[in-house]
Amino acid sequence: MQQRFLDPQILAGIANLELTAKTVVEGFISGLHRSPDFGFSQEFAEYRPYTPGDDLRYVDWNVYARTGRLYLKRFRGETNTRLTILLDRSASMGFRGRGVRKIDYARFLAASLGYLAHHQRDAVGLIAFDDEVRDYVQPSSRHGQWLKVLHAIDRAEPGHRTDYARPFWHFQQYLKRRGIVLVISDFFAPARSIVQTIAPLRHRGNDVVLMHVLDPEEVAPELESSRVLIDMETGEEMEVSPAYAAGPYREKIRRHLEELASLAQGAGLDYHRALTSEPLDEALRRYLAVREGRP
Repeated sequence: MQQRFLDPQILAGIANLELTAKTVVEGFISGLHRSPDFGFSQEFAEYRPYTPGDDLRYVDWNVYARTGRLYLKRFRGETNTRLTILLDRSASMGFRGRGVRKIDYARFLAASLGYLAHHQRDAVGLIAFDDEVRDYVQPSSRHGQWLKVLHAIDRAEPGHRTDYARPFWHFQQYLKRRGIVLVISDFFAPARSIVQTIAPLRHRGNDVVLMHVLDPEEVAPELESSRVLIDMETGEEMEVSPAYAAGPYREKIRRHLEELASLAQGAGLDYHRALTSEPLDEALRRYLAVREGRP
């Protein structure tokens, strides 16, 4: 594995988001021992009948010429999964400590996992939200879909404050078919309300994955002197001392993370945490581990 290509700060220097995604995913794939469990093998496996909406690129026209019927070629490792990425673009996602902004790391994740799904011929779509749905690309595997998703990710910039209730109510109207729902967010809200809001997506038969993106300074802040911190979503100010940052604050964030992970597990949601300082390949490994366990 060539870790040097996956460092978030180096990736941030690549202006082209599509190139960033290709760099992450293809670098990651090249470092794997080839495994059909991860769905990268493209060895032919079987045919299946064409259904309206399928991508015509995968129709076997030789079979059509002989039989007059449309069949698609399927490949070993192909899952035909629908991946819907829910990308949090609320104001707090604009925070940056010493590394990249959370929104940029989240966009790298969304682009990389979207490219991975596209690479596997899965349908991929995207919903960007803050307190409302701000962008929506319906999942599809048709020609040109990847660019639609990519452009939507590229447009995702920090907006208003987070309110999971309203956008997630709308998500349930959009998600008519089961698949994988990947939520990428900093989840700065009460843990119980987050899980209660998202869990209905699981009850509808979706595999739901929570990718919790945090800056290292949000988890373990180190202050040399007292500072006035400003809430990026409410504008509220609070003076914080080094003692508070090193003591009570760390305990509060630790309890929040543990509660969110525990409640998510209890509701059948897969929960993973990613710091913006971590290589992107670690997030890919977690995602693929989930896919391996949920064919």
